[in-house]
Amino acid sequence: MQSAQPAKPVPASRMARAFKRLRRYPATLFGFAVVGIFFLMAIFGPMVAPYKFSDQKLINKLKPASAEHLFGTDQFGRDIFSRILTGSRDVFSIAGSGTVLAVLLGLTLGLLSGYLGGMADEFLMRLMDVLLSIPPLLLAMIILGTVGPSRLNIVLVVGFLYIPMVSRVVRSVVLDIKTREFVEAAKMRGESNFYILFREILPNVLPPLAVEASMRFSYSIFLVASLGFLGLGVQPPSPDWGMMVSEGRTWFNLAPWVLLYPAGTIALLVVGVAFMSDGLRRMLLPGGVSN
Repeated sequence: MQSAQPAKPVPASRMARAFKRLRRYPATLFGFAVVGIFFLMAIFGPMVAPYKFSDQKLINKLKPASAEHLFGTDQFGRDIFSRILTGSRDVFSIAGSGTVLAVLLGLTLGLLSGYLGGMADEFLMRLMDVLLSIPPLLLAMIILGTVGPSRLNIVLVVGFLYIPMVSRVVRSVVLDIKTREFVEAAKMRGESNFYILFREILPNVLPPLAVEASMRFSYSIFLVASLGFLGLGVQPPSPDWGMMVSEGRTWFNLAPWVLLYPAGTIALLVVGVAFMSDGLRRMLLPGGVSN
């Protein structure tokens, strides 16, 4: 009786190999760690903040960093550390929701434009070109100046502004995928356009879409902070980071920490998301994890 053959080891998945190779890139790991920490801040920050973000003690105004106030206090005696912790939830919820909206609508338009082609493609892409020709911050200022700043309006504006970028990326992938043999085979089998779009093409669009979504998220964070700086973001008393930077300008010479801590927090999160996006590109896109 022959002895049983040893089972062959199951080959590691492409994702597992990608994570293994990512250990060679400290910047990418740093990006994932930063985004993870800020995500936890957004969830638990308001609950673990040592002070309520709106508590004012004028006797403690413009105090430097100390054991009592880790990041010091602002011109109203409010704890800056607590305000940054609490404000992280708005940053993630608004920028994240706007990014999700842009990805969903951009994905839909990109799929239809790339797959249908012809006049539909021409019309949609020329419309996207018009939107791309206007600077996003300027267009956001015009819209919010007209309809007024609120959480919902900011989410809608962020989503609207980044639809063209997402749709063009999706369209370029669809134009390549729809000529592949497996798509032609699905057409020969008589599959519906709906089946071809969502079962054959969409799975191949998701990796580059994930990379594009992470990039749009970093831009959304910066846009939301910029709107807050200009007074068109989340309105007081919410601790908007951009608004904190704007208020801190007046006190920079006397108490630089009022400006530096919120500005540094914005910069750290944007850089972290950028590094994370680079890591996703290495993991998900063809050749992204090559030596």
